[in-house]
Amino acid sequence: MFSFFRKSASEDVDLGGLVCDMHSHLIPGIDDGAKDMEDSVRLVRGMVDLGYRKLITTPHVLGDFYPNTPEIISAGLGDVRAELARQNIDVELHAAAEYLIDDHFIQLLEAAPPLLTLKDKLILVELSFAVPAINLKEIVFEVQLKGYQPVLAHPERYLYFGADKTWYDRLRDSGCLFQLNLLSIRGYYGKASQELAQYLIKKRYVDYLGSDLHHDKHLANLHSSRIADTVKKLLDTGLIRNPSLL
Repeated sequence: MFSFFRKSASEDVDLGGLVCDMHSHLIPGIDDGAKDMEDSVRLVRGMVDLGYRKLITTPHVLGDFYPNTPEIISAGLGDVRAELARQNIDVELHAAAEYLIDDHFIQLLEAAPPLLTLKDKLILVELSFAVPAINLKEIVFEVQLKGYQPVLAHPERYLYFGADKTWYDRLRDSGCLFQLNLLSIRGYYGKASQELAQYLIKKRYVDYLGSDLHHDKHLANLHSSRIADTVKKLLDTGLIRNPSLL
């Protein structure tokens, strides 16, 4: 595992211009990300080596499958922070959540408990990879009525949008921000997602860039000159909002 990572890391990649990563799964044992504290620390170290100064980790909130609450996430965050301090790893670590837009999410909105935000009222939301949510625009509107600003995670990975790209226009017009996965830039999730990522970049529809880091393979693949070059070009446009999250 470690030799594989070092080999990939031979490319001297610096993503520090982003300052903050705002999509990852670093709290151990509560979703499909880090399995234990050793995993968490190794992944955090890797992100620090890439130049990040702040990490906002975003555990899944997904019905009965990952029924994470603010209390569960806060407790896990505290444990990871304590271990990072013990090992003298200098990084700012915060937690929000990645909310799947489903019936459970609608119930949370209606019950009106405070949702976990990236900063201020920014909330990270995702869709099913199989089918779009029914009445998606209406749900986005309801999120905004509750005072939140929705940020749609990895819109390039919802391949059904490829058949009707006007979905992107409609979501943008409704006020939804977009977060692109860095690994989509190098084709990690397949050619179709890579092409949709290129489409969104060309349309100037990318607001945030996230690692969506789950495990060592993701971390190794972030060490890509193609990703680093694209990040620099996107930062030069002034459209990328990651640094504002510091």
